[in-house]
Amino acid sequence: MAKDFNVFVVEDDEFYGEILEYHLSLNPDITVTKFSTGKEFLQNLDKGPGAVTLDYSLPDMSGEEVLRKIKEYDADIPVVIISGQEDIKTAITLLKDGAYDYIVKDEDTKDRIWNTIRNIREKENLKEEISQLKQQVTQKYDITTSMVGNSPAMKKVFAMVEKAVSSNITVSITGETGTGKEVVAKAIHYNSARAKKPFVAVNITAIPKELIESELFGHEKGSFTGAVSRRIGKFEEAGEGTIFLDEIGEMDINMQSKLLRVLQERELNRVGGNDTVKLKCRVISATHKDMAEEVRKGNFREDLYYRLLGLPINLPPLRERGNDILLLAKHFIDEYAQENDLGKLKLATKAQNKIFKYPWPGNIRELKAVIELSCVMTDSDTIEEEHVTFNSTGSIDTLLQAEMSLEEYKNRIVKHYLDKYNNDVVTVAKKLDIGKSTIYRMLQERVI
Repeated sequence: MAKDFNVFVVEDDEFYGEILEYHLSLNPDITVTKFSTGKEFLQNLDKGPGAVTLDYSLPDMSGEEVLRKIKEYDADIPVVIISGQEDIKTAITLLKDGAYDYIVKDEDTKDRIWNTIRNIREKENLKEEISQLKQQVTQKYDITTSMVGNSPAMKKVFAMVEKAVSSNITVSITGETGTGKEVVAKAIHYNSARAKKPFVAVNITAIPKELIESELFGHEKGSFTGAVSRRIGKFEEAGEGTIFLDEIGEMDINMQSKLLRVLQERELNRVGGNDTVKLKCRVISATHKDMAEEVRKGNFREDLYYRLLGLPINLPPLRERGNDILLLAKHFIDEYAQENDLGKLKLATKAQNKIFKYPWPGNIRELKAVIELSCVMTDSDTIEEEHVTFNSTGSIDTLLQAEMSLEEYKNRIVKHYLDKYNNDVVTVAKKLDIGKSTIYRMLQERVI
């Protein structure tokens, strides 16, 4: 619990006020300030009490009047009404007007007040923790720190993200798996006017086809077998924040028509329900597929494609980002070292060359995994070439996407096999059915 939690006790009975002060002050973290009149208390309200216990029957003002003035000043100040009479109607009215609790004076009053103040403190501490976490998330996804790169391709991405941040336009993000589509979505959300609202991510591929409608739009109790209670869907959960529909290209064609209606009408109905829920969230979608091609194939509705398109942001694969590869590698080294108290780690020149020449079929996600492993493997403050290991199964497929010359392809293939067989020229020559002298010449000319 937080220190110096100040409770204002407003009580005209001096003896009873001292009892409350003594009982609450048994906790050394609580400071009690007493007032005997409403006027005196209100004159000190700017000192910011953590909570107020308010005698309902004060000599100069009514409890309703004091409560109203407190709420006008700061609606978040918890007010506990203490009354000598058990009047249910009055209690209900005060609770509706914003009182935190209504306690009748009897032999259990001290314990009830104690428990109530404890609950107030726990909730305040939780709110503070949530606020700090939100601030940390906002800092984590600051555009200047969450997306690293100086390549022309990434500068275009940064420019588009800035446009997305300054507007409420729907955003569609495309790029290969592992290029950081969700990071971009979060950067847009946490730097926009919606930053303090929820960010709700939904991976379409992770939800069974028969449950996707309920997951997105919610359902009413009894709407289908297993629906034992009402459930709020992801769109409602997002509220006035952002919903991120990841891998939207995998959505079933029948579900696409339902999503289209929701986006067009800006409203939804829970499964099995008639109540209309207004849609207030921003929509950001992402996919690794060529959506225009999916539309041509008949796999994706054209009208939904244009509804989701909005501001398109295409993330380049890592192999097309040049020196960004090393910038990201050093970024991940520093990040991992800091999180694990490893001190400053350096990347040796040969290790840099090895990282730079690799085609990175898994993109940023693969790079991060490889870097973290290399940080673990080194026993010094330097990551050497042998500490960098690749475990990708798709490097050749990715290599073929690069559209290089035949000579460049040959160099890359030979380099791949040399890495795989620890620079054993004899073995590589046998595997590729080429002469050893050819490989030695390529090494001498530094083309591999």
